[in-house]
Amino acid sequence: MTVLHAQGKQMFNSSSITQFLLLAFADTRELQLLHFWLFLGIYLAALLGNGLIITTIACDHHLHTPMYFFLLNLSLLDLGSISSIVPKSMANSLWNTRAISYLGCTAQLFLFAFLISAEYSVLTIMAYDRYVAICKPLHYGTLLGSRACVHMAAAAWGTGFLYALLHTANTFSLPLCQGNVLDQFFCEIPHILKLSCSHSYLRELGLIVASACLAFGCFVFIVVSYVQIFRAVLRIPSEQGRHKAFSTCVPHLAVVSLFISTAMFAYLKPPSISSLSLDLLLSVLYSVVTPSVNPLIYTLRNQELKGALREMVTGCYSEAINFLSSPEKQLQYN
Repeated sequence: MTVLHAQGKQMFNSSSITQFLLLAFADTRELQLLHFWLFLGIYLAALLGNGLIITTIACDHHLHTPMYFFLLNLSLLDLGSISSIVPKSMANSLWNTRAISYLGCTAQLFLFAFLISAEYSVLTIMAYDRYVAICKPLHYGTLLGSRACVHMAAAAWGTGFLYALLHTANTFSLPLCQGNVLDQFFCEIPHILKLSCSHSYLRELGLIVASACLAFGCFVFIVVSYVQIFRAVLRIPSEQGRHKAFSTCVPHLAVVSLFISTAMFAYLKPPSISSLSLDLLLSVLYSVVTPSVNPLIYTLRNQELKGALREMVTGCYSEAINFLSSPEKQLQYN
């Protein structure tokens, strides 16, 4: 009788959850506003940087190559991933609240898992793109034709969607009886699993282990690809040729290193060094900072992209000046 009552209470508590309480960055009003303005600056930088890359690649026909096609996909995913978590965190700080609705949490978890996993797949494909370009340049047009690129990008987005759908459905099907307080500033699978009171969470852990094995396989593929790339580059006789080859690889390698190192340390660090502040810092690094600095990393080392970006900005500026200085054009527009 007592066991049945306890089980009924658990299920009642799970079904009665209408909202979750996210982790607050600060308790005082001044620090909450500081968090709002800091995240607003980072978010606007991410929107501007990724938006410029997307616009430049889409408008400049010289950049309609496989490398820039995948970079455009990466920028779209960066924009989506940071937009799925940062605006809600900013709104909570501005309005001095920690709440997120049950449906809002479900949507946030799904979108973030979808976009982050798809981004990791795109980064893996970009490593393959660099491998073919440097190690098999004569077969580049065959192996990475327009149809093949579209298929690979669709596979990356589709894999991310399936991954997010499975994990979201499985996570929110578990009975939650450990309260509704999350030790994270956005809805994330491991922190929701901590609220579960059922042994069914082992099923979700099984999915996580399978996903981790797949992610590790992608990581090994990236490492092996770059080992082959560096061996091929070092065999290039001219220093100018080696520098040109390296310049196309360094931005991608930097983005991959930042993304993987912060995410792996966040999830695989030993419990002995785990703390709330460290977990929060690491989650901000891989979920907020990385999508913001990716455009900067790519534009700093890529002369072709910098030239196209400069040409686009200069052209827009010149057209705006001509429009403002020409009354006839303004009359025609009106």
